[in-house]
Amino acid sequence: MPSATVPIPAPASGPRGLEGGGRAGARPARHGPVLAVTCLALGTVVAAMASLNVALPSIARETHAGLTQLTWIIDAYSLVFASLLLPGGALGDRFGRRRTLLIGLTVFGAASAAAVFTATPAVLIAIRCLLGLGGALVMPATLSTITSTFPREQRARAVSVWAAVAGASAIVGVLTTGALLTEWSWRSVFLLNVVLAAAAIAGTLAVVPESADPQAPRVDVVGALISVVGLCALVYSVIEAPGRGWAGAATLGGLGGGLAVMAVFVVWELRRSDPLLDPRLFKNPAFAAGTASITLQFFAFFGFIFVIMQYLQLVRGDKPLLAAVSVLPMAAGLIPASRLAPRASEKFGTRACCALGLTLAALALAWLAQMDGTSAYWHLAVGLVPLGAGMGLAMTPATTAVTDALPPALQGVGSAANDLSREVGGAVGIAVLGSVLSAVYRANLPLPGVPVAAADAARSSLAVAAGMGGQVRAEAQGAFLDGMQAALLGASAAALCGALVVGVLLRRRSSTAD
Repeated sequence: MPSATVPIPAPASGPRGLEGGGRAGARPARHGPVLAVTCLALGTVVAAMASLNVALPSIARETHAGLTQLTWIIDAYSLVFASLLLPGGALGDRFGRRRTLLIGLTVFGAASAAAVFTATPAVLIAIRCLLGLGGALVMPATLSTITSTFPREQRARAVSVWAAVAGASAIVGVLTTGALLTEWSWRSVFLLNVVLAAAAIAGTLAVVPESADPQAPRVDVVGALISVVGLCALVYSVIEAPGRGWAGAATLGGLGGGLAVMAVFVVWELRRSDPLLDPRLFKNPAFAAGTASITLQFFAFFGFIFVIMQYLQLVRGDKPLLAAVSVLPMAAGLIPASRLAPRASEKFGTRACCALGLTLAALALAWLAQMDGTSAYWHLAVGLVPLGAGMGLAMTPATTAVTDALPPALQGVGSAANDLSREVGGAVGIAVLGSVLSAVYRANLPLPGVPVAAADAARSSLAVAAGMGGQVRAEAQGAFLDGMQAALLGASAAALCGALVVGVLLRRRSSTAD
């Protein structure tokens, strides 16, 4: 699925005569193979963010996972990935990017191999957490390897290839998963991860040189731990809210505790001389507007993918490959809009372009929320094209706003903030919108006259209810559609909120400039 344009980080400093701090005596890098291997590693971990959405119905039927557990299966990866992205990049810079890349790929491949043998939702969730740890080590190491290895005149082209792979990998992952599920079970998705990780490890050992920055600041371990605890507490409370009650003591206590921990994180970072992410940067309206826009875009988008893949397979009855292909019209809007966005932003301004894109995405999501079990495919396609166009129009100006707000020495921070905004937005979006879907589905499925055990099983997941057939299946599909409508309207509201935030913050910037 779409990925925000990634800015070119500032060149890493290194000893005279060496590019980007490569180690003295290291063999000359073969730039073509290095780019191919790092992009293979990048594609492997990025595809894992969205690809498993296609397999959710199959996982639910085989493991009897409920909607809350399905949300965790998807979000465990994104949550750990987002939480550890900044410290993962710092570890690579300080202790060696090649070493970090190899460790991350090994963790990712080993966890994928373990997933092949699991049969319970709880174990699968734990394994997805390990996959997220591996991905958080891999992704920043791939980009920093490129920027530290390639000579200055080739660096921009190499980073543009990296960004293209980051954007296309999720789409390829969704389509590949759909194809695999036509012949094999959902476990084949993890087997493919093992193969790709093994190939990337072999390539890294063969062609990727080691690089590190001996002058890099010490990793802020305490700050990283605080942020992980705070973010996990918030997401956990949201995902578990349908079962515990949104007004329950556990939910409210978890949300309050998570917010308190994140406040501690801000205070801690303000006192650090080398923070993971300096909170003072958000005083800049352009930086704040860009990160808010990216966060809310991917909040809406990843939540949409989580919901729509279940709708296509469990309500419409599409096969996994057809479900994956069905969302491709979004690319028909995304690609031309992404190409148009830089010129439109230059002519009409970042504020207008970004706000227009987010508003268009909000309207598209509101349109898609009106689908039911009898909706023709054109209804979906008509919504997907403007959704893609809105994302394309909003992403590039938002990323440009982040990078233009920072001096050249902080372009690496801009890149990290861009990636972090996307991953946090996606993780929280899946948690919130998945939780809304689950809560409405359960509330709208009373099933009078059905044995208690069977009714509880049906309320846990539409995939389980669909297997019961008859009236239970029909009522469950109706309840799911109610939940889907609420979730997609929530996604629409998030995108519209993003448009308002951008409009207010960038207007404030213009007023200040005047």
